[in-house]
Amino acid sequence: MRTILYTGKGGVGKTSVAAATAVRAAELGYRTVVMSTDPAHSLGDSLDMQLSGELKPVMPNLWAQEVDVLRELDLYWATVRDWLVALLRWQGVDQIVADELAVLPGMEELVGLLYITRYHDSGQYDVLIVDCAPTGETLRLLSFPDVARWYMERIFPIEKRLAAAIAPVMKPILNIPVPDDKVFASMQSLFEEVDKMRRILADPDKSSVRLVMNAEKMVIKETQRTYTYLNLYGYATDVVVCNRIIPERVTDPFFKMWKESQKRYFGMIEEAFSPLPILRAPLMDQEIVGVPALKAFAKAVFGDEDATRLYYHGQAQEIRKVNQDYVLSLPLPFVSREQVSLLRAGTDLVIQAGNQRRTINLPRALATLDVAEAKLDDGKLRVTFKRKTPEVTGKSQKGGRKK
Repeated sequence: MRTILYTGKGGVGKTSVAAATAVRAAELGYRTVVMSTDPAHSLGDSLDMQLSGELKPVMPNLWAQEVDVLRELDLYWATVRDWLVALLRWQGVDQIVADELAVLPGMEELVGLLYITRYHDSGQYDVLIVDCAPTGETLRLLSFPDVARWYMERIFPIEKRLAAAIAPVMKPILNIPVPDDKVFASMQSLFEEVDKMRRILADPDKSSVRLVMNAEKMVIKETQRTYTYLNLYGYATDVVVCNRIIPERVTDPFFKMWKESQKRYFGMIEEAFSPLPILRAPLMDQEIVGVPALKAFAKAVFGDEDATRLYYHGQAQEIRKVNQDYVLSLPLPFVSREQVSLLRAGTDLVIQAGNQRRTINLPRALATLDVAEAKLDDGKLRVTFKRKTPEVTGKSQKGGRKK
């Protein structure tokens, strides 16, 4: 199944581009699902129809959905939520406040993305188009699997053993709600689904993120940061869509300054995002609402091309052997050397780029090596690992100390 995630700064028109891509895919005969995980759903408005948490047919080969996060939370988080509510109530928190606090930040959007694994495993669809939340929320969600894996591998086993040890004492004496096996099983199940989703989205042969932007300075800057962090988290980006470009045929003097500004900024976009392909999405002369308008918009953006094809294939992270050393390469465009820092913690390599952090669990071949060098050149971070040099002690043949 081909999976395409659309994201961008709020208001750039990503929902219209996502819906147009889905309509075009269905026209080409692909069994296509388009769904929205943005809490402020507007996919139904774009398709000009009422959507719900269930798949609804739009046209031949196309189904649409706006994820019902409350229902999904009941499916994946109910057991853990009930325990958290009981714990908060034990601490004196009001019932309504406890209900709200028991849903962790980002859980609503996360459970929506778990549909990706369901549709992938079903084998019933060829293409899945996801209209994601604006860039900030999307980056937080895409970084969640790495955080969850660190927790499950290091903290979760300790908490599970600790809960089993203290439960016989804490429950009868202090009446503290201690998590039981059902709570831990629920957390384990959620992590497994999240990890499966991460593997699907990180497969550059089948999945990619597409960035939608306008030719405006603030939007360009945010999109650059988004692209940097997508590379940091290991997700492939295959195309950038520059939306609402004023067509050349528009000669009204009112738009002259806008056209000159867009031309100047489009040159900046081409320079900044090379070698990614950049598609022009024109400012349409009518509202893009309903299937006919979306078909016309898709034609304007993609021409006669297959809108689901992989426009650019690049490996976000690679490890290669150079003589006796290993080199880990990771694209980090649009950041300076001063913004990047590395920390080695056991088998983990922690990379900080700006205000975003990623923990890379090093493969076995690198885990026993030392970080010898780290360089940032041409938007790519290269970390060199060398074998540990044993410290030599003892006496030389002449009786002196070896240094």
